[in-house]
Amino acid sequence: MSLLEWISYRSANRLVGLSPGIVDGIAKQGIPRNRISLVPNGCDLDLFASPAAPWRPEGVNEQDLLAVFTGTHGMANGLDAVLDAAAELKWRGRKDIWLLLIGEGQIKPTLQARAEREGLHNLIFHAPVNKARLAGLMVGSDLGLQILANIPAFYYGTSPNKFFDYLASGLPLLNNYPGWLAEIITKAECGFAIPPNAPKVFADTLERAAEDRTALKEMGRRSLALARSAFNRTTLPDHFVDWVTGAVER
Repeated sequence: MSLLEWISYRSANRLVGLSPGIVDGIAKQGIPRNRISLVPNGCDLDLFASPAAPWRPEGVNEQDLLAVFTGTHGMANGLDAVLDAAAELKWRGRKDIWLLLIGEGQIKPTLQARAEREGLHNLIFHAPVNKARLAGLMVGSDLGLQILANIPAFYYGTSPNKFFDYLASGLPLLNNYPGWLAEIITKAECGFAIPPNAPKVFADTLERAAEDRTALKEMGRRSLALARSAFNRTTLPDHFVDWVTGAVER
């Protein structure tokens, strides 16, 4: 695979990386920077920023804080961090903060078994839904959970779709690992960037979000503004096309 990577890079006139770490990884293979461009995943504003009927899982009240994770329940996602935070919130007696995991994946049964064993009744597992219904869930949620396992290669080398869906939905984010997404969230003031493997800090942050809804809504407005200005799916393709056709023009 390394040989294929080496040949592919040197055979290409132009290269595209989805994250800064991917761009750096290509450059470390001896490829000049002027042949590499960053084109991240984009925000589907037509879907997620359009009016949608809000909904919440049964049992979650309108005044409760609902934090949602959407996507694969796999080893790389590190979702035990969410269960750790749920356990901490249970110990603190917070019944007004809910954590929703929506999707499927290899370790979902293991996570469900742990939640049942520990009595984590503030944690909800939900089957996948289509994109239109997901858009309604985003409207009904208060916070998007950007969670990954604490693996240094992920810090700058991933470009998760869910991050951009949260932004497009105008959701503030809670990110639990360092890297370029944490830096974006901090700079744009559109959510919370917390350290990995810190369940007490995770729970503290959820409590802070629950107790200051005005600040949370302002973070959400900044998320949507960032989606429109930096990650709009209608403008990113123009950059991609200009980049690729520029090689032909040269």
